[in-house]
Amino acid sequence: MTEKASRKSPAKRAAARRTRKAVAAPRVGGAERVRADVVFQERLARHHDELRWLYMELYDNGDMFAELLDQMRAYYDARSERLRALDAEREAAGEWYRSRDMLGMQMYIDNFAGNIKGMEDRLDYLERVGVNYLHLMPFLDTPADRSRSDGGYAVKDFRRVKPELGTMEDLAHLAGKCHERGISLCMDFVMNHTSEEHEWARRARAGEGEYMSRYFFEGNQAVIDQYTRDVPQVFPTTAPGHFTYLPELGQSVMTQFYPYQWDLNYRNPRVFNEMMYNFLYLANQGMDIIRIDAVPYIWKQLGTNCRNLPQVHTIVRMMRMIGEIVCPGIVLLGEVVMAPVEVVPYFGTVEKPECHMLYNVTTMATTWNSVACRDTRLLRSQLDAVCGLPSQYTFLNYLRCHDDIGWGLDYATLSTWGMEEVPHKRYLNDYFQGRVPGSTSRGELYNADPVTGDARFCATTASMCGIEAAGFEGDEEAMEVAIRKDVMLHAYLLAQSGLPIIYSGDEVAQVNDYAYRDDPEKADDSRYIHRGRFDWSLVDRVDEKGSVQERIFDALGELEAIRRREDVFDADAEVGIVDYSDPSILWIRRSAGGRTLNAVFNFCDAEKTVWMPACAEYTNLLTGETMGFETFQLPAWGFVWYLA
Repeated sequence: MTEKASRKSPAKRAAARRTRKAVAAPRVGGAERVRADVVFQERLARHHDELRWLYMELYDNGDMFAELLDQMRAYYDARSERLRALDAEREAAGEWYRSRDMLGMQMYIDNFAGNIKGMEDRLDYLERVGVNYLHLMPFLDTPADRSRSDGGYAVKDFRRVKPELGTMEDLAHLAGKCHERGISLCMDFVMNHTSEEHEWARRARAGEGEYMSRYFFEGNQAVIDQYTRDVPQVFPTTAPGHFTYLPELGQSVMTQFYPYQWDLNYRNPRVFNEMMYNFLYLANQGMDIIRIDAVPYIWKQLGTNCRNLPQVHTIVRMMRMIGEIVCPGIVLLGEVVMAPVEVVPYFGTVEKPECHMLYNVTTMATTWNSVACRDTRLLRSQLDAVCGLPSQYTFLNYLRCHDDIGWGLDYATLSTWGMEEVPHKRYLNDYFQGRVPGSTSRGELYNADPVTGDARFCATTASMCGIEAAGFEGDEEAMEVAIRKDVMLHAYLLAQSGLPIIYSGDEVAQVNDYAYRDDPEKADDSRYIHRGRFDWSLVDRVDEKGSVQERIFDALGELEAIRRREDVFDADAEVGIVDYSDPSILWIRRSAGGRTLNAVFNFCDAEKTVWMPACAEYTNLLTGETMGFETFQLPAWGFVWYLA
């Protein structure tokens, strides 16, 4: 079916009618309607010309653009007064997500609270932790067979919650309760592909041309071979290849990630429009941060590597403008797991921004490299580069997440220090499995390739820091060091510019969960080692004086309180990295309001004597003590926050 013919197909007109019906505007008074119309038209006027130019450059389809504008207005009209008021509040505040008050937490709903209604019962605990940003891991409907759900990233229906978790009404209610407490909700929006069980995929498999055009079907083996030659594989070990053959059609469909996830064809404007309607629908349920999954892969073009193509930036820029017109309180968070030079462009420019925030993936991996090597030189270099970016660029910083840790490091730089890629990756994986002398880490490999020796790593923060090993061995001295290391790394996380986010369980030192090995649906995926159910018995120990949980929980709470209180942690503070002579010392310097914070971290098993730049008076933000000195002692894996 040609694109021209598909524009006017009955199926598309019917789909558009269904969408319009789904977002029918609520009845409102005349004066209120006029005010709403003025607000919408003012926002549209700011972006209309650029939005139309980009859309027509990509699709050259005026009818589809007109439909998009109609639907944007319909979703705006359907947006609740509560959410519109929140939009106005956030517009007035400006860049609300960059506040030093922000602290995020990532979790699976079922692991943490059973279901969405259970989340409401746990909001008191989250407030106690100090969390005001919740990243709820994928909760949209997926295939019942967990082996074909990709942990929730194979979406079956973008407008339905997994039945075992609740309903869309439950989600909207949770969002309202969170907003009452000043808590924002983040969700994953999987734009690159759908589950093979999605309605579009089922109708495409049945041979309906309208729906086949929403994916990439190919019967020419030469074309498939060219993709195979030009495009890197996402999971070469667990899901090799780029296409999956469908015998009932005698064709193959593009499946870059897994055979049960069909890549969407954004060259079809119907796909873009419908996915934008899904985006706006979810925003209208009260979602505050939309995490765009696998951003660099969205646009495919034969003859390229199908990564980071210019059209991807066009799509993200249009999505940013659509959000600013309909729901300007929404933040776009881009997941770009690429080299730093490929990550930064997804911010767009100051004049024409794309994502509000991006994951600081490279810094995360380099942090654990620094732990294993007791060497911060590469980390210093990367943090220095981040500090040199425009202050408007906001990174989401983390020590670990739901996924594995891949060792995509800067090996060109590491090689200048004698660290070659293949043996260095082997060393890192051996170290974090506890197979290197002196290592107290525990964890498991993921996606290990026996041919290349390449692999990724999985574990909780506490287990990587040695808390699991020390507890198992009953070694109190080792536990002291492990706790110090854990707290130091969180202090380092909070000293960076950007939004810090922790993984559920890290605040109570939850260790690896090996029970996944006994579950046939999980046993082949070692990432479940750090995706275990939240252990609420550990929360009971938070009030037990001297317990590991009390020491970690209270230390993190104190650090977060200091960060909220001191303006040197502002997003616009001047930040730099001190080139200290000892490579095991990381020194971050933050300045604001005429004061300077010296945040100094010891990535080493030995105590260090550290020299200050001058003999002066410094205030220890953790103790409140002010005194003059020129040197100080930093214990193994210790840190200080000195304010001058």
